[in-house]
Amino acid sequence: MEIERKFLVNELPQNLDSYPKTRIKQWYITIKPAVRLRERDGVYTFTVKSKGHLVRQEFEMELTQEEFANLFTKVSTHAIDKTRYEISLGNGLTAELDVFLGKHKELNLVEVEFETEEAAHAFTPPAWFGEDVTQEAKYKNNNLALPL
Repeated sequence: MEIERKFLVNELPQNLDSYPKTRIKQWYITIKPAVRLRERDGVYTFTVKSKGHLVRQEFEMELTQEEFANLFTKVSTHAIDKTRYEISLGNGLTAELDVFLGKHKELNLVEVEFETEEAAHAFTPPAWFGEDVTQEAKYKNNNLALPL
């Protein structure tokens, strides 16, 4: 189960390069349901996510490079290319800040995962977070991967 809220970003945090970061490229075999292939620092994963916004079922498994290559022939979308920064918010919460590259280079989104729906609803975002877009399908990565 994945419980997360997603926000636009008002302003990138100071000293962004001081935070742990990783480069992520991902593609979708289908967008409904979201069936994703991801390459992150040489690790390949296959993920299926259910429909929904705040709360979704998620299944993820690691793939070998060969398995990834075999499944990649089924990809039906453009690549999502982004750098993800992991920024501690305290209280066991981490902001996953995605700075997009390529066709979405002007877009910055931040997600926070929670243990419970109650915790998600009680969360007060820091000032650098922007509008809450959790319920807006157009900001889901599977929709961002569609042709413009």
